Amino acid sequence: MLRIGTAVIAWLIVTVCYWSLAYLGTSFIHKKWDLHISDFSRGLITLFAMIFLFILTSWIFSRFVSPRRMDFFTMMIDAMRRISKGDYDVKLANQFKHKKNHPFGKIVESINEMAVELNQIEQMRQEFISNVSHEIQSPLASISGFATVLKQSDLTLKEREHYLGIIETESRRLANLSDNLLKLTSIESQHHPFEPVAYRLDKQIREIILSCEPQWVAESLELDISLDEVEIIADEELMSQVWINLINNSIKFTPSGSSLKIVLYQRAQEAVVTIADTGMGIAEEDQAHIFERFYKVDKSRNRMLGGSGLGLSITKKIIDMHNGSIQVQSKLNEGTIFTVTLLI
Repeated sequence: MLRIGTAVIAWLIVTVCYWSLAYLGTSFIHKKWDLHISDFSRGLITLFAMIFLFILTSWIFSRFVSPRRMDFFTMMIDAMRRISKGDYDVKLANQFKHKKNHPFGKIVESINEMAVELNQIEQMRQEFISNVSHEIQSPLASISGFATVLKQSDLTLKEREHYLGIIETESRRLANLSDNLLKLTSIESQHHPFEPVAYRLDKQIREIILSCEPQWVAESLELDISLDEVEIIADEELMSQVWINLINNSIKFTPSGSSLKIVLYQRAQEAVVTIADTGMGIAEEDQAHIFERFYKVDKSRNRMLGGSGLGLSITKKIIDMHNGSIQVQSKLNEGTIFTVTLLI
């Protein structure tokens, strides 16, 4: 109703303006040539003059103003059509950038920003599909190849057990990859259950260390554990995944007979956990990328150890959900220290 009222008022104002101009024009002509015409004729002439002025103004507007504006709208519509078809290489020229806060300039900037962001998302999607395909291809090729070898009748029992063990390992890799992909997708979907509760962090870490005992005993690792009594408010199940990923990673990349140190302490209103190993270390140029999905510092060794490159990405996402932070310090052939900081 408000828009209709505004439109009616605007129409009345425009009509009065045109009528006034037409009336002034006919009055000038009437006085100039001293014409003796009736008021009706004069009103009729004024009406025709008003209509003529309206048509003339519309023609001038359509000739000089409308085409430029129509070109702008045509350009925007074409850009939106290209974006809707998956062409994100759209870059509109902002002819209004010299006019501060011009609405059309803001529209152009918004379309350009949208195209850039959609292009980045598309590149990430393609990279993700490529990485998943690559990770799946390797174990599938191994399973298929060794299954074909097992069809041979002249294999010894030891050879069969060896090939079956490889198939079992590669199948486990596929299962872990699938499980991690589901976890990562669920966490990033913003619909994953998030139920923070108060619990003892030292007890949780101690239980996970004990659950990993077969791994660190098999590697003959010496553990140095120092866990202060610290209570935090967090999602216990999600945080359990964090410690499992970090501790398992440290065990996998630490040589047999080396040491692993796990420390928990309170600093002001923060809980700080450090997990330090004496393993192969991480190169400085790799440290900025280790939390990216599918990123592997040593691809050959990760494949041998069954890694998918998703564990640290999941870890970082969970810590971010808790408004915490994770940092890495490492030197090649000296070891790595992961430091997790959480609010209490």
